[in-house]
Amino acid sequence: MFIKPLYTNSLSEAAYFIESEGEAAVIDPLRDIEEYLLLAQERNATIKYIFETHFQADFVSGHIDLSKTTGAPIIYGPGAEVRLEAVIAEDGQQFNLGKLTLTVLHTPGHTVASTCYLLKNENRDYAVFTGDTLFVGDVGRPDLNSGDMNKEEMAGRLYESLQTKILSLADDTIIYPGYGPGTSFGKSIGTETQSTIGEQKRTNSALQHTSKDAFVAEVVGGLSTSPTDFPINASTNNEGGESIDALLNNGLRALSVPEFRQFLENDAVILDTRNASVFSQGFVPGSIFIGLEGKFAEWAGTLLPFDKTIILVTEEGMEKETITRLARLGFSKIEGFLQGGFEAWKKAGEKTDLIIEVEADELAMDIPFDENLIVVDVRKEVEFADGHVKDAVNIPLGNMVDPASMADIEDKDNLYLQCSTGFRSTIAASLLKRQGIHNLRNVTGGWEKIKDEPRIKTEKDATVLN
Repeated sequence: MFIKPLYTNSLSEAAYFIESEGEAAVIDPLRDIEEYLLLAQERNATIKYIFETHFQADFVSGHIDLSKTTGAPIIYGPGAEVRLEAVIAEDGQQFNLGKLTLTVLHTPGHTVASTCYLLKNENRDYAVFTGDTLFVGDVGRPDLNSGDMNKEEMAGRLYESLQTKILSLADDTIIYPGYGPGTSFGKSIGTETQSTIGEQKRTNSALQHTSKDAFVAEVVGGLSTSPTDFPINASTNNEGGESIDALLNNGLRALSVPEFRQFLENDAVILDTRNASVFSQGFVPGSIFIGLEGKFAEWAGTLLPFDKTIILVTEEGMEKETITRLARLGFSKIEGFLQGGFEAWKKAGEKTDLIIEVEADELAMDIPFDENLIVVDVRKEVEFADGHVKDAVNIPLGNMVDPASMADIEDKDNLYLQCSTGFRSTIAASLLKRQGIHNLRNVTGGWEKIKDEPRIKTEKDATVLN
């Protein structure tokens, strides 16, 4: 028996490759499928099945391309309404894989068709692949694909699924979730990539409730709005789209400065994925900054338009990585990158822009003497409530996809932007500049530095925290 988790840090997503006696299965494959094909080759195995735990919403799956390449069937659980060629399995149905058996466990709650797969080795329960039903330290959201049910009803279904299908397994059964350390759909989901049933019974706060009502109240409480790319990704996963190879071929076109400028004149969106500190020193005017070093997937999916042409400015050699990450999120209108990067643009004598950066001590010195100074905190509401600069204005970065969020800013305002460390506030600065708001500074180090500056008055909002 061979099980290999394939963890993608930028998405916090986990796919799984399972092999026994030369037969292999892949669970929840990512859009770029080379790694699965190479593993099969290394193991001298044939990919026999492609299992999907549900229709993914936060990334485009590789199930369609992998099926076309290998001939392996795509398998969904009961209740999946598909518009692609797939096997809809029955609850309890078994699939043989060498000496192993995978059993379908229909676990509605995250979505109507959510399904886990129980792996048996020598007729003994060994591991369960839980998708977005159960994470290490949390459970899935119940509000993304609920059919005719509301989120409370779906959370109730999730409670029943966990109690009857998952927590009834032996305590030493290994849990392989669909996500690892990081966040999924705006939820924190622990720090480990795997666990056991017994460990989760003891430590997972969502599983401590003995009543359905208490479980539902915790699961639906504080749910954030899902990003705009989720319906697009789910639809692509159901209907199919261009292969990632086709997207790479198109996106890896090297554009000269005149060609790049021509795209701009046709209302293309510039995405700059260089490091935040490098971007701040100089960039093509109108660029949206989302650096590969931060939570690229979350902010690209939230802030970038899916219906507009995107052209890229990247660090040299990072063009393919950028396009691959965008393709995973469902972006299909990537038309090329600036050959020679920002340096080529600057050498051509084109106009450039920059972001003025200041330290927390400079903010402390400016606050008493500038009546027009406004601290704009772009962290989430809960982060802001837990501590912020006195009289600061909270405009969460996710809200800035709507220019109306910036409507109250006046020409006389001197904006000092901050987040927790400086990454999100750099994104915010690029969005403000696209709206013609240039009287701004970015506080490097963000709240982590500000909170330790004794000259800056801070406060909390206990009503939000409660």
